[in-house]
Amino acid sequence: VATGNNCKVKKRSRHPPTSSNQLEAPEHSHSPSQEMLLHRSRATEAQQDDKFANILDVVGEFGTFQRKLVGLTFIPNILLAFFMFADIFTFTAQKPYCNTSWILAVDPNLSEAQQLNLTLPREPNGSFQTCLMYLPVAWDLESIIQFGLNHTESCQDGWIYPETKKRSLVNEFDLVCGKDRDTEGVQTMFTAGLLIGSLIFGFVSDKLGRYATILMSLLGLTIFGFGAAFVNTFHQYLFFRFGVSQALVCYAISSVCLATEWLIGQHRAHAIILEHCFFSVGVMYLTGLAYTLPHWRLLFLVGGAPVFPLISYIWIVPESPRWLLMKGKLEKAKQVLCYAASVNRKVIPLSLLDKLQLPGKKVTKASVLDFYNNTHLRKVTLMMGCVWFAVGYSYFTLSLKLKDLGVNIHFTQVVPGIMEVPARLCCIFLLEQIGRKWSLFATLCHGCLMCFLVLILPSLRWPRCLATELKSMIVLMVVLGEFSLAASVSVFFIYTAELLPTVLRATGLGLVSLAWASGAISSLVISHQKLTLLPIFLCWVSAALALFFCTLLPETQGQALPDNLEHCFLQTRNMAEDPLTEDVVLMDGC
Repeated sequence: VATGNNCKVKKRSRHPPTSSNQLEAPEHSHSPSQEMLLHRSRATEAQQDDKFANILDVVGEFGTFQRKLVGLTFIPNILLAFFMFADIFTFTAQKPYCNTSWILAVDPNLSEAQQLNLTLPREPNGSFQTCLMYLPVAWDLESIIQFGLNHTESCQDGWIYPETKKRSLVNEFDLVCGKDRDTEGVQTMFTAGLLIGSLIFGFVSDKLGRYATILMSLLGLTIFGFGAAFVNTFHQYLFFRFGVSQALVCYAISSVCLATEWLIGQHRAHAIILEHCFFSVGVMYLTGLAYTLPHWRLLFLVGGAPVFPLISYIWIVPESPRWLLMKGKLEKAKQVLCYAASVNRKVIPLSLLDKLQLPGKKVTKASVLDFYNNTHLRKVTLMMGCVWFAVGYSYFTLSLKLKDLGVNIHFTQVVPGIMEVPARLCCIFLLEQIGRKWSLFATLCHGCLMCFLVLILPSLRWPRCLATELKSMIVLMVVLGEFSLAASVSVFFIYTAELLPTVLRATGLGLVSLAWASGAISSLVISHQKLTLLPIFLCWVSAALALFFCTLLPETQGQALPDNLEHCFLQTRNMAEDPLTEDVVLMDGC
């Protein structure tokens, strides 16, 4: 459908009409005002020729069916945020002491304070050492008090946590005194799950459909998310976190694709933004539960229990009609559209339904290799991947910096969670006023600038009067940076979904999500190296490249949603043949 329209515009760009009512372009260049007029003309013609969009207009742009669909995609996002950030509260800092209950055999009436005073060595500041104990001796209590114990060794009988009020994974599996590095393995396994899930489930969503992968993701949340409350070993917990991270990225990709392909115009952007707002609600939901519940297993049991009503999605979530059409399932696509029309109390004329046709052979052969073979698709994916890497690196760097400042753990989640809601709602205004490309540029520019300042300011020399306020200044910058980066995430999902064709939309989102996970891993690795200049350098380079690529990406606002790959090949060929059409072609996306 879109191919015919593109051919018409390209033909006009090669042979400009002479009529005074049409645009006249010079042989090798044209003015910005002419480019804007031509862009709007192409957008109008594309929307008129998009038969699928015409049918959705008849079904109802945002009727009862679409509102129910959007509402269904909101609910799981609360659980996505819960399972994604649960590790922050299950690994709360603990102060362990060696278990020295052997001395109770000498005198069972000793208090806990007396027991620790007699059996634990002290630091130079007078506090008890956490990973050493005195060797047990066969003396009576009077001899131990009189002569004292001198020979120390590492803890032999485990640890006790007398100052701990809540049960966490740290004191459940004794992740202390050398074993505390195992906690870093959780972040590694989680991000590895995001990497693998981005690769696998984007491809699966394009092959099996949005409906099937959404059900798979909800099943994964049930098994690996709620099931984490029943693990018996720390390695089992790592495996469950690996599984739940794949379910998270699977749902994030599939739900965005479903909303993009069912909604048109501004409703598409609004739905995805509101969906991400519910993700922020999930962060606050997690923080409230973690503050009130005394045990990490209760946190997963109570917080993960709402995943079970989502089983009803088997009967109520619809498949994407665009995907059905691209896969040659014409009759099923018509049935889904007719059902949506009936819910909205509309009737689709048979003449309009008959205009839907099966795609050509090129669509059925679309695969992940097209991201390499198709020049235009490859460029768009690489540019978006660079942007997404910068977002992932900057966001995780800011989160880790806030943690290193010693800020209260609940503050680090509640305040950014609250701030992200208005940040994402502001995207609605930005998208309507300046479009997708420049909204992404503006939010990313501000977020990366805050990240750069957070990294570089502590290394500068400050007067005493300002040095005392430096911590508060950095905390403010971190919050403002997370505010902007949260907005850029929402814009990015909308923008990328509109750039990619239906046949490879989920696969493309998976590939750019892979870049985001790579940025997160890079941030984690560099933060543990304790290097001063490398984080700053990588932040600057990734931000500069991302902002540069943002300016090269085509605008998608007001454009027809692409469905197949055919006109990607036409765009690549025409760009190589005629430099005059290059600027116009780049406006169309893929």
